[in-house]
Amino acid sequence: MFEKVLVANRGEIAIRVIRTLKEMQIKSVGVYSEADRETPHVREADEAFLLGPATPAESYLKIEKIIEVAKKAGAEAIHPGYGFLAENADFARALDEAGITFIGPPAAAIDAMGSKTRAREIMKEAGVPIVPGTTEVAEDVEAARKQAEEIGFPIACKAAGGGGGKGFRVAQTADDIEAAFEGAAREGEKFFSDPRVYLERYLEDPRHVEVQVLADSHGNVIHLGERDCSIQRRHQKLIEEAPGPHVDEEMRERIGKIATDAARAVDYRGAGTIEGMQVGDEYFFLEMNTRVQVEHCVTEMVTGIDIVREQVRIAAGEELSIKQDEMEMRGWA
Repeated sequence: MFEKVLVANRGEIAIRVIRTLKEMQIKSVGVYSEADRETPHVREADEAFLLGPATPAESYLKIEKIIEVAKKAGAEAIHPGYGFLAENADFARALDEAGITFIGPPAAAIDAMGSKTRAREIMKEAGVPIVPGTTEVAEDVEAARKQAEEIGFPIACKAAGGGGGKGFRVAQTADDIEAAFEGAAREGEKFFSDPRVYLERYLEDPRHVEVQVLADSHGNVIHLGERDCSIQRRHQKLIEEAPGPHVDEEMRERIGKIATDAARAVDYRGAGTIEGMQVGDEYFFLEMNTRVQVEHCVTEMVTGIDIVREQVRIAAGEELSIKQDEMEMRGWA
């Protein structure tokens, strides 16, 4: 097990990770920008180092500086939290080259799931149900129009590198395709430096249900049940609950298998979330979040499993501390 871990983040998630490290008797190394010098996560860490100016691009996103600090502090591993570098495959690769363990999935899995079209392609090949649509980007508006006619309206135009509701436009009819396609491309370019757009059938009134998964390097992949995050505003989640109000035992087992199959398809390791759409008895893969999520604590409350602890154990080469048949959901959160 690690003796010292650097937490490459700030605020709530940094404090959350530090708490588990303390419980595991692992020393924690905090980092901060000039603006965050007096913030709680700096006080909670066993030791803390200045990264740079207030601008994240010059501090929390500066890969070379974080590696330099980790070496200076003698940290064997880095936990990225969520946001910042958590889903950055280049960061995972840089740590590997520096001989520092990344407490997260392999860079190849981040790459595979970072592209929505590539992820859909991989899932389709693995037999995981995906929302009807394309697995290739539409080259231009005319190509999008042809694809939309084949898929059927209403259509969702989505940025290939998108997420969090950004780069998402709906075309109810063929007349709306141009505006939807161009809007999605514009936002994709603005937020993700990627203007490519692909098309999916727009599901009118689905439940947005995600499944928490854990995978170790010994071939064990389990799920910790679902979280329903259907209450949203502008495609941003507002309320998450577990268990899902429209998920019974049979469906939990079925979507749990879909989620673990999806994780196996990209040789996943660590904690991750498979997001999907539930329409009646049907369930479709939407995307995978290759990190611990803000809402991981909702699952922890009903399963009693410390997801961050499992992340650390997995990164250290240990097996999961729980088997699938031992997973139980109790109560509601």
